[in-house]
Amino acid sequence: MKAPKFEELFAQLALLNQPQRQQVLAALHPAAGLDRVVALIDEIRSKGRCCPDCGCEHCHRHGQANDLQRYRCCACGRTFNDLTGTPLARLRHKGKWLEYLETVLDSRTVRSAAKRVGVHHNTTFRWRHRFLDRVKDDRPERLIGIVEADETFLLESQKGSRKLDRPPRKRGGRAALRGISHHLDCILVARDRSGQTIDAITGRGALKVT
Repeated sequence: MKAPKFEELFAQLALLNQPQRQQVLAALHPAAGLDRVVALIDEIRSKGRCCPDCGCEHCHRHGQANDLQRYRCCACGRTFNDLTGTPLARLRHKGKWLEYLETVLDSRTVRSAAKRVGVHHNTTFRWRHRFLDRVKDDRPERLIGIVEADETFLLESQKGSRKLDRPPRKRGGRAALRGISHHLDCILVARDRSGQTIDAITGRGALKVT
């Protein structure tokens, strides 16, 4: 849209009544979410942007596709975008990613999140696993100063495994043995005074010093 026509349209927004304003906001909401996601991706990747194939940092803009800027490597000639080679590559509905992340923080189920965001539940299931695959790498290399650590125990789960090394349980179930046993996974969490946190699954059963 050309600038004069946009200015004329923008000037008429003050004449809209409340239902019309709500309709305009609903129509702009997906686009606003997409702009926020694209801006965040560009901000995060711009500092260390390099070719995912050869690692060369010299590249130039090479058009756009799927709402993202594409680049061409000056060394090998390969084209890529900021999501190439990441768990978020080829995922659709980018404008709804931030809204979906809010449902994850609210601990909503896959189907509840899908209904709230307005996508199929298979889509939110795929998003959850892709996002979690990236979250596991978002941790500090080391903790500094005073560090506090504690462990917690959760019933061991093999959900999603092709083969089980035990009889299957229905909806979680309960441990067959009392107390801390090899039926429980030990999760160790450590945090320093600055708020940096590291967690790790140490194995099954009680935590041991080796």
